[in-house]
Amino acid sequence: MASGSGTILEAILEKGVDVSLVVTDRPCRAIEVARAAGVPCLELPRPTYGKDFDRDGYSRQVVAVLEDHGVELVAMAGYGTILGAAMHWRFGGRILNTHPSLLPSFPGWHAVDSALEFGVKVTGCTVHLATLEVDSGPILAQEAIRVLPADDKERLHERIKEIERLLYPATIVAYAKYLESGAEGTFDLGKTVVRNPQGALVFESYEDEKEF
Repeated sequence: MASGSGTILEAILEKGVDVSLVVTDRPCRAIEVARAAGVPCLELPRPTYGKDFDRDGYSRQVVAVLEDHGVELVAMAGYGTILGAAMHWRFGGRILNTHPSLLPSFPGWHAVDSALEFGVKVTGCTVHLATLEVDSGPILAQEAIRVLPADDKERLHERIKEIERLLYPATIVAYAKYLESGAEGTFDLGKTVVRNPQGALVFESYEDEKEF
């Protein structure tokens, strides 16, 4: 599911992840990326971005589309709409998301800005299960990078995206295999270790960051 430039979707496709459908909530480059790769793409535009937005009704539409296409695992790839309870009732434990910080630090839309404002020396990327509470679901994998003196928002965000494009596809594949093995419910972090192909450290949980 995507809303933007499609760079995360490109990374997922380049790593050979089997994508059965791309859903977008607005006109965006991700549509072009999907079509160029021969992946079915369905545009489900939001009718409004105001307070009158029927989040629950829209979420039910999304669920219906995913069910019609036999989707079993959902990966948010820069998707800009927060979905309601219907989505989590139907696909709970099967919705992955990526976030540009080491959660639980700096949740929300301005994670990179916040990291710079607070002057942290280490930040990174988190892959987690999406829940009704934004950026609060169980953590599947994390990778840390150091914040450099020359970093501004654009530079730091791009450096985070570089590791995200490796970590996210690898985690999607690992989690899909976990589900296919018959496991249900919360992902057991002790059973799957996701590591960057280039050898950089990837933390299985935020608690492991102390070893960095």
